[in-house]
Amino acid sequence: MRRIKLARINPETVVREIGDFIVKETVEEGRIGGVIGLSGGVDSTTSAALAKKAFDRYNSGNPEVPLELVGYLLPSKLNQKADEDDGRKVAERLGIRYELINIEPLVEAKSRVQPRVMASQFNKGNQISELRAGVLHGQAALENKILIGTGNKDEDFGVGYYTLFGDGAVRVSPIGLLPKRLVRQMAEYLGFSDLAQRVSSPGLEPGQTAFKDLGYQYEKVVELYGNGIEQGFTSEELMEHPQLISEAEINIAEYKEAFGRSKFNSVGELLRDIQRRNNSARGKARVLSPPMAKITLEYE
Repeated sequence: MRRIKLARINPETVVREIGDFIVKETVEEGRIGGVIGLSGGVDSTTSAALAKKAFDRYNSGNPEVPLELVGYLLPSKLNQKADEDDGRKVAERLGIRYELINIEPLVEAKSRVQPRVMASQFNKGNQISELRAGVLHGQAALENKILIGTGNKDEDFGVGYYTLFGDGAVRVSPIGLLPKRLVRQMAEYLGFSDLAQRVSSPGLEPGQTAFKDLGYQYEKVVELYGNGIEQGFTSEELMEHPQLISEAEINIAEYKEAFGRSKFNSVGELLRDIQRRNNSARGKARVLSPPMAKITLEYE
C-alpha cells in the first residue's frame, strides 16, 4: 500500500505567506489591526506572533494608518492561573497591548438564564467558548479591528474539535492549513520554544486536555488520516493502513499509561472515531469557514 505523505515547510516562507494574508485581509476590510484571544497555548501564541510580525513589517513602510495587534485574556473559574500568566507573558514578549476581561460574570448570568443547558459540562464548555467569542467580536468592533482565529488544521478540519460559533467564529484563520506538528515547529522558529510542546487544551473544563477528550494526539494519527483523505485514499483503505495502525497503537498505549484506563478497546475503534469526527468537521466547515492563509507545503 502506498505511503501517506506528511508535509514539511520552510518557516521563513510561511511567515511571509501568512503575514501577507493577515495584512491583506485587514487592509481590504478597512480595519486598523486585529484582536486575538491569548491563552498561552501554542496555537494562540503562534498566531499572535505571526500577526505581530506582519503588522510590524507593514508599519515599517510608514503607512498613513498603522496596524495594531491587541491581545485579550478571557479567564473564567475553569482556567488555571498559570494559563493567564502564560498569556500575559506572551503579550509582553511580543510587545503588544493587552487586556484581561474576566468572563465569569457572563458565565454566571448564562447559568441563571439557561440553568439546564449549563448543568451539562459539555454544553457549558461550548457556551463558555461562545461567550468568549462574543467578547472578542465586541472588542474587535469597538476598535475597528478584525478578529484573528487560532485554530490549526488538525483541530478544525481533521476532527472538528472546536465550538462552531465560539472559537470557530473568527474573521481570518492564519494557521488553518498548518497541522499541529508544524504549528509547534513554527512556534520554535518564532522564538517560543518554551511553549512549543505545551499540552493542548481548550480550557473549557477542569483538567481538560485534547488528548484526554479525544483519546489520541493530533500528531500524527489525525494528521495522517486527514492527509490520507486529501491524497485520495478511501476511508476503507485508511482503516487498514499500516501507518495509521502503528500510530493508533502508540496512542492507545500512551493513553492507558497517562490515565490508567483505555478509551478505545481496539485500533479499529480509535480509527472509526477519527473517521466520524472528520465527517463532522467537514460538515461544520460548510456552515462556517473563515478565509485561511495559503501556504507552501512540500510533501515527503
